[in-house]
Amino acid sequence: MDASSPESPEPSAPPRVRGRRDLTKGPITRTLLMFSLPLLGANALQSLNGTVNQIWVSHILGEAAITALGNANIVMMLMLAVIFGVGMAGNILVGQAVGARDLGLVKHVMGTATTFFLGLSLGVAVAGGVLAPHILGLMRTPAVSREDAIIYLRIIFACVPFMYFFMFLQMAQRGTGDSTTPFWFMALAIVIDVTLNPLLIMGIGPFPKLGIAGSATSTLIGQSVSLLVMIVWLYRRKSILMLRGSELRLLWPDPAILRSLVVRGLPMGVQMLVMSGTAVIMISLVNRYGALTSAAYSISAIIWGYLQMPTMAIGASVSSMAAQNVGARRWDRVDQVARSGVISGLVITGAVALLLYAFNAEVLGVLLPTGSPAIPLAAHINQTVLWGFVLFSVTFSLSGVVRSTGAVWWPLVIMIVSMVGVRIPFASLLSHAWGADAIWWSFPLGTITSAALTTLYYRYGGWRRAHMLDGPLADAAPAVAPTSGEAAPVQS
Repeated sequence: MDASSPESPEPSAPPRVRGRRDLTKGPITRTLLMFSLPLLGANALQSLNGTVNQIWVSHILGEAAITALGNANIVMMLMLAVIFGVGMAGNILVGQAVGARDLGLVKHVMGTATTFFLGLSLGVAVAGGVLAPHILGLMRTPAVSREDAIIYLRIIFACVPFMYFFMFLQMAQRGTGDSTTPFWFMALAIVIDVTLNPLLIMGIGPFPKLGIAGSATSTLIGQSVSLLVMIVWLYRRKSILMLRGSELRLLWPDPAILRSLVVRGLPMGVQMLVMSGTAVIMISLVNRYGALTSAAYSISAIIWGYLQMPTMAIGASVSSMAAQNVGARRWDRVDQVARSGVISGLVITGAVALLLYAFNAEVLGVLLPTGSPAIPLAAHINQTVLWGFVLFSVTFSLSGVVRSTGAVWWPLVIMIVSMVGVRIPFASLLSHAWGADAIWWSFPLGTITSAALTTLYYRYGGWRRAHMLDGPLADAAPAVAPTSGEAAPVQS
């Protein structure tokens, strides 16, 4: 049934959930931006946390430790990619269920996902701890940084069970329309991490002197404490995400939901694995030019993280907002959300890029020791690369809308083409003629490819006919979905 037809049922009043925002009503852009602000704040705090850690490691332990941290962080992003797909699938299922006013389905999703994440995280933690040296060997981590990287990485793998479930709960809360609560608990984790970081690195007061292991240990403590406090908080607030009493039986996985989490989550997870795997290959290419170039690249990557924060916040908000509107059959609003996300992302990210270009030297002077030979290298890298990341706004926003219906395979294909088919060959094959500049120019080239292909698929692809489940939400998509890419008529 077309969402704009007179027979479409009018959505019932949204359930009363503390802190949640009804994303199926109200002005599009203002709702999107207000929902994005806590996500932007969380991304900013997370990036600031990484930056502070880098500063402490840089100024106390030196450039070899920076390289170790940069290599280990790439692997950590690879680990988080494992959860991202299933977490996004859970987020979309929760969002569609809330939009369709089916809170029973929310409970079923949370029960199945909780059991799944527990098993997945324990497996990754054990395997990662054992394989850490081999992973770093494949990345060609410089010998001077290898020992520190192994120590750091093994502690981070021990953090995986807490990190995975913490991230999933945050994503599930956003699916209900609550982006504020996750922000506060992310802030708590970061405050703990930032506070303990120098104390454990240098052994200040009663704390042991752990060196680079102190940086990883502070992350472990911050993530685990914040997760436990958040679970207690959600139970006390009677969150619809929490299982109680007889609902605990839902921890036994539901086959249909588990299949959706895996089948729909797998391509999204693989998409993040492609991005993270590409980053591993790119840093292995960079490592060929020595520890100094690798340190400059690692510091530049921190700045890129700040540039992409608005894009990531808006893209995540677009996905949650679109999922609720798909569940509510508000296809007119889905297309409006896509347009608003792209425009808002381009404007905000473009402004941040201009600021970073204007203050490139000053920012690098904070992140690296005064007079470091890595500063001019990092400045050159940023001048070449920064502008291309603005176009990620197109990819993130349109992909977020497409995935919100359950159409997950074409975004994966597009990512493989742009990263594996364009970025890596360009960086590798032209390095003999251009040197390291081939690596730097491969970033904007891959971004342009991804944005162009995503736009074509959004305009002409069949994503509006996809669905997450074969049961309760299969009719969230219209029987005859519009294929022109234009919005359906607004309901009067």
